[in-house]
Amino acid sequence: MATDPEPEMGELTVDCLVCIFSYLNAKELLTAAIVSKEWNEAAETSQLWRRMSLSRWTFCNISNLVPGMQTWKKYYLHRSQLEHQMTSGRGTQDYTCKTMRGHNGKIVGMAYLSENEHKFESGHFMSVVCTASTDCTIRAWNLQEGTQLWSSPVQQEALSQLTAVPQEKIVLTSDVKGTIKVWNGQKGEELATFTTNTAKCVMAIYTVHGNMFVSAGIGGGFLYTLGVPALNEISRIRVYTDAAVDLVLCSPDTQWIVAANLYNVGELPKIYCSDSITNPSKDEPTITSTLPINGCIAACWLPKEAARIAVINRDPNQEYKVTTFDITAKKSKYKTEIIVEQIASFAVPGRGSSVSHICGHGTETLLLASGPELYLYTISGSKLASFKDHTEDITSICVDPFRVITSSMDLSLRVYTWRTENKMHNLTSRYHLLGGSHRFSRGVSSVVCDFVSIASSVDGTDGKSILRAYCFNV
Repeated sequence: MATDPEPEMGELTVDCLVCIFSYLNAKELLTAAIVSKEWNEAAETSQLWRRMSLSRWTFCNISNLVPGMQTWKKYYLHRSQLEHQMTSGRGTQDYTCKTMRGHNGKIVGMAYLSENEHKFESGHFMSVVCTASTDCTIRAWNLQEGTQLWSSPVQQEALSQLTAVPQEKIVLTSDVKGTIKVWNGQKGEELATFTTNTAKCVMAIYTVHGNMFVSAGIGGGFLYTLGVPALNEISRIRVYTDAAVDLVLCSPDTQWIVAANLYNVGELPKIYCSDSITNPSKDEPTITSTLPINGCIAACWLPKEAARIAVINRDPNQEYKVTTFDITAKKSKYKTEIIVEQIASFAVPGRGSSVSHICGHGTETLLLASGPELYLYTISGSKLASFKDHTEDITSICVDPFRVITSSMDLSLRVYTWRTENKMHNLTSRYHLLGGSHRFSRGVSSVVCDFVSIASSVDGTDGKSILRAYCFNV
């Protein structure tokens, strides 16, 4: 029986080469691959490229691809090239820009209906964004083609909010009279309706024990929890007697719902156990508590923690502060108690009253927008960076593991990328994306992004918004 020849004295086996190559970076590995046939075989080893992919990106998925057609090496090189294009932002070399018109009013809600997951089958990208407008319609758009996929029938009232669930291909909207609707995201068909009969409605959608729910806060001070997609009422809770519910947030672990009023300093933000409001019991009271702060201007979760929330509020000395809390459950034989632990607090320097947005990154990094300026802080108040790349107020912030994108009324987007310094997250300012001409446009009101595109809503001087998309070449 023939056997493979033994390596000559001084030669290294493929296994030895793989072990040595594990210390190389991607550029060095590509160079080693051209030395000899044996080195090429070792440098092509899947485990080397898989290790580099997983160490560079938190989530990598090639399980849905055709076996043998894609490899970890191709994944790493393709995603690296795409991120290089996103970092450099060189006009038509790295991306194409599409402008989509169709709405006859202001865009008030925008979300991706396509899943935000990196894929690298050439020619198969389709980023789908849904928009809701004061013209009483919902529309879906193919960003790469710059075309409208569908438009809903004209509704009775102007829309006020939109959120999408890409995994289920559904869209939820609310209007200025508090009517909530679920839509088929592929065809634009109405699936269900629920009316709250209020002029204000804010929503948070989440999944508990495999079932989907939406919690909606309304102007009358109630918090409705509805099943999705049927919009059947599960529970209704009086949060405030004389104040509206202006903010509803669901924790990353979906265990907690926070409801808050943003204007009445005397109303404390309320915390509800999601199990308690999605599966209410006639014999047991709703499990609830409060965040021990006076008032709430804005709040966000830290995405890499189960339930860590940062809240901006104004203290009795009229100083604006950011306070971070961890929310946990203490369970005994007869009851569940909500434990709120303050982790850190710091005063917002300068123009604290003008802080318009707060976003979390990782476990202890916060982004604050104040006027045209963007600030990066730790939750304990250490300022990591500040940027004044915009000339007018920042209107929205989009954050993902690779980038931060800000929109502004100066008719531009600003792109930043994350970097790590001394185990802390920091940002590098990269480039502007222009949103149009001041002759026809007032400013960019919002921005969202996925792995291959950026979508922005540009408000026109005629009262009509357009959708402007930047799709990176793949």
